[in-house]
Amino acid sequence: MRTLSNILGVALCGLLLAGCAQTKIADFSGRDPAFVLEQYFEGHTKAYGMFEGRFSRGIPRQFVVDILGQWQGEVFVLHEKFSFDDGERSERTWRISKTGPGTYQGQADDVVGIASGISAGNAFNWRYVLDLKVAEDWSVHVSFDDWMLLNADGVLLNKAVMSKFGVDLGTVTIAFLKLPGSAHRISEL
Repeated sequence: MRTLSNILGVALCGLLLAGCAQTKIADFSGRDPAFVLEQYFEGHTKAYGMFEGRFSRGIPRQFVVDILGQWQGEVFVLHEKFSFDDGERSERTWRISKTGPGTYQGQADDVVGIASGISAGNAFNWRYVLDLKVAEDWSVHVSFDDWMLLNADGVLLNKAVMSKFGVDLGTVTIAFLKLPGSAHRISEL
């Protein structure tokens, strides 16, 4: 019995330590290739992703996103068109401002307040609160902690954890691909 309680105690300590070990953007300093948000997303980008809910069963919800980014004065505009595997369609337009070396702020119609972003090396961390529509007349505010990592081949991987009151509700995983000949305008998407 004492052995079982020792094993459980060690496991619990391990879980607590793992919860304390948070990724820091500084951990990515100096890693190549350098990720610059407005350079990567300028023009046309395609993304393929899935959402896995913590309490859902079965197959993850898959989606495709067409993204077009362009400067409008001092603001970088990212227009996203989502197509989900169940037929749902949605759009989001980010308006992003560079606030300093590697730091950003952004707004979108379904984002509560201001999103904040920071980059270092090949990584970008984007945090925001989303007004997530759950039903026709009901939405809930959920926090997103997005981590993007740029690979040498130009593929940008993204993992976002969605939470409410500190409880993880689900994970979004996305792979972004730059499309050739991507100098389009948002109105063309």
